[in-house]
Amino acid sequence: MNNVLQGWIETVIAKDIDQEDAVRFDYGDRTFAIYRTAKDQYYATDGWCTHERFHLAGGLVMGNIIECPKHNGQLDYTTGQAKRAPICANIRTYPVKIESGKIFVKID
Repeated sequence: MNNVLQGWIETVIAKDIDQEDAVRFDYGDRTFAIYRTAKDQYYATDGWCTHERFHLAGGLVMGNIIECPKHNGQLDYTTGQAKRAPICANIRTYPVKIESGKIFVKID
């Protein structure tokens, strides 16, 4: 696991994420949230909420929205856009690909 090839890092097994859910993935000193939609599409963002340092993977996924578990602010995890206060700053998103059932995230 965690193979790095041209900026792509191996993260988790795709089927290990429930539909409309998110999981945490840590890599070195960085943390990410990896999402699965109801249509089996996968996305990745930075893991920490941009409002306060609270991990998004513990939040509620509704459609393409992640709701931060601390103050209920919302972000669109497909675009990174802040959608509801108190979150005002967008979040960084990352390209995702699936190979052999594994999720890879491009971090460069």
